[in-house]
Amino acid sequence: MVGRKRRSEFSSGLVLKEARKTLTEPAPFADETSCQCRAPHEKLTVAQARLGTPVDRPVRVYADGIFDLFHAGHARALMQAKNLFPNGYLIVGVCSDDLTHKYKGFTVMNEDERYEALRHCRYVDEVVRDAPWTLTPEFLEKHKIDFVAHDDIPYSSAGSEDVYKHIKEAGMFVPTQRTEGISTSDIITRIVRDYDVYARRNLQRGYTAKELNVSFINEKKYRLQNQVDKMKEKVKNVEEKSKHFVYKVEEKSHDLIQKWEEKSREFIGNFLELFGPDGTWKQMFQERSGRMLQALSPRQSPTGSPTRELCTSRSPSPTFQWPFNNKTTPPSSPKAASASISSMSEGDEDEK
Repeated sequence: MVGRKRRSEFSSGLVLKEARKTLTEPAPFADETSCQCRAPHEKLTVAQARLGTPVDRPVRVYADGIFDLFHAGHARALMQAKNLFPNGYLIVGVCSDDLTHKYKGFTVMNEDERYEALRHCRYVDEVVRDAPWTLTPEFLEKHKIDFVAHDDIPYSSAGSEDVYKHIKEAGMFVPTQRTEGISTSDIITRIVRDYDVYARRNLQRGYTAKELNVSFINEKKYRLQNQVDKMKEKVKNVEEKSKHFVYKVEEKSHDLIQKWEEKSREFIGNFLELFGPDGTWKQMFQERSGRMLQALSPRQSPTGSPTRELCTSRSPSPTFQWPFNNKTTPPSSPKAASASISSMSEGDEDEK
């Protein structure tokens, strides 16, 4: 019992160590490593594998494919295969170019590029190069494969209605779910559909017409279209900038009008407060006018005052009389007047 527990701990630690390596290093190739199962490889059922990790080894799951233009659909399928069992070890087989071109068709990526794409997927623990198109008992025994993971749709190829039929009959097949909306064929269809766009883009990036297998006429057409697109982009940028400028001007003019209205209201209010019907200026004018009228008009004493009675009791003031009596007639000319005045002055001196 103790020995089995130690073997279990050793196996779990070994799997964790391998899992950490796949996160920091590319997954190893199968021909560069050996199966690390130390106990005899006993056949497991799906129910047994799902109950928990075997005491002496991980569950070895195999998934194969072409994996051309490696995409999210491939990665999701491998993620499902990796997580089918609590302690899974995922081995991925990648078919070679010769085998793929023979049974399926031409690929965009060559076999070395496809191998490396799989090695750098986080769910892959081991990669088998030049994997067989149809799995044989010898291949399954060599790699000590417990289960094969693939989608459940029958895969007819190489003269067979379903290349996984014998795996399913042996109870070693575990289905995964396909990711709808994405596949290698869909990606290639997009490229073919928008071929002109991608050809123009690559010409603009420096590729030659010969590298793109583009004729001389198409090359000139694509370059002309690129120039037209550049001009359209410039016009679009100018329009956007002018719209932005007009918007700024409108915003500033709105602010200026608003401020002008506020200042106008303030000015009108101050003007009415100063010059209005009841304004400060009118009150000041009335006060000053009253003061001026009060200063200019003589002050009258009351009628019954002692001063008035005193003035009335006094003798009347002497009246002015001409310096000649009533019998004397006024002088007829200035010379006569001056002669009479001089005679009067002489008479006064004689009296003295």
